[in-house]
Amino acid sequence: MNETTQTQSTPPEPPDGVFEPYKPRSPEFRASMEALRGLRQDLFQDAFAYRPLPPMRTYGRFTRGLKGRMREYAAWRAHAAIVAAGLLAMLIASNSAAIGARENVFLGLLALAPVLLTLVRPVGAFWLSMAATPVAAFLGTDWDSEWPWLPGAFACQLMVLTIVAIRTRPRTAAWMWVLTGVYGLAAQSVGGHYFGSNTVELLFLSAIALLAVTVWHIRREAHQEVTAQQTVTEHERSRRTLLEERTTIARELHDVVAHHMSVVAIQAEAAPYRVENPPPELEKAFATIRENAVAALTELRRVLGVVRAEDYEAPDAPQPTLADLDGLLANVREAGLSVDKTVTGAIRELPQGVELSAYRIVQEALSNTLRHAPGAGARVEVAYVLGGLGLRIVNGRTPNPSLVKPSPGAGHGITGMRERVTMLNGEMTAGRTDEGGYEVAVFLPVAAPNEGEA
Repeated sequence: MNETTQTQSTPPEPPDGVFEPYKPRSPEFRASMEALRGLRQDLFQDAFAYRPLPPMRTYGRFTRGLKGRMREYAAWRAHAAIVAAGLLAMLIASNSAAIGARENVFLGLLALAPVLLTLVRPVGAFWLSMAATPVAAFLGTDWDSEWPWLPGAFACQLMVLTIVAIRTRPRTAAWMWVLTGVYGLAAQSVGGHYFGSNTVELLFLSAIALLAVTVWHIRREAHQEVTAQQTVTEHERSRRTLLEERTTIARELHDVVAHHMSVVAIQAEAAPYRVENPPPELEKAFATIRENAVAALTELRRVLGVVRAEDYEAPDAPQPTLADLDGLLANVREAGLSVDKTVTGAIRELPQGVELSAYRIVQEALSNTLRHAPGAGARVEVAYVLGGLGLRIVNGRTPNPSLVKPSPGAGHGITGMRERVTMLNGEMTAGRTDEGGYEVAVFLPVAAPNEGEA
């Protein structure tokens, strides 16, 4: 019995060609493997890959005002700074009185080459700096030297770490800092009994530099993320405003067309009673007109009624027209806007959709003037011309620019105006004037009566 129990408790051996079941690793082991994988990816995989430093942008805060050649040269300011840093490291490395001039030149080139290499191969520049450090220590060390970093090698390693940290990412810079410390400790264990060690100083200064670069990376990524989010938010706000404006236009169009279709249906029903002994054909024609009008009205409400909000109520008053402009101008004058109106051409009755859109365009333009140009005067020009209606709303420059406050709705009124003009196949321009004000010019085409009948 005991033998049977022992046989059952022992797991069977896997057959030939079958791997053992996967054994879960500890979190520490997985973290170590992940760290080694990151080290290999950052410092060994494609370490000498060609990654040239691109030119910098020339539309920043300090370069926006430059012109001509100076603006073109400003794009290479980062390259110039790296070259200057390399020359400084070369100067520091070649200033040793304990060795000859030839050795000083060689040490200077050893300090210059890694710094310049960061322009095209940043990770490879770190490895070159690490390889040049023991060579420089072997050639230029005397009894008064710091070990293992000579002054030139110290400056070169510090500059390379900082530049590579700027060009790569914080994790890569952290691995470089760790390897620098490992090399310093190993070199100190070999020659630290004879020379003073400066590894701690290098690690401290490079840690401060890497910390500053990391903060810069974090701020730049946060700025980019905020900028992208603001762009998306602005796009969504504009899109939502556009949809809301279209919904408003659809509601107003529904009210206008529904009103006229109701009038047609009522007149078609009442017309036979206005004629004494109307012929049956006339009664049948008017009945057909009424049925078609009612059917069209029902279909219109079914299609366009879906744009109404649940709490939307149709206005009791009729929709405004150009005849109501005087009341609108009186309201904006009470709000503090000095506005004049000029009407040219033969005043005539226009289609209600054109009258309503023209009124809304003038209303929105004057609202923008109140919001963005406080204290400035405005002028409204209405021109009844052959083939349509012309509108021009222009305001002057605000006398107190300090009173102008940013508005989250800036620009959305223009979007609504364009939607109305596009709906009527019109044309619109909007922009700054030479005097510093703003002008909105609109033309709404209106077919002549004979064209409509044709």
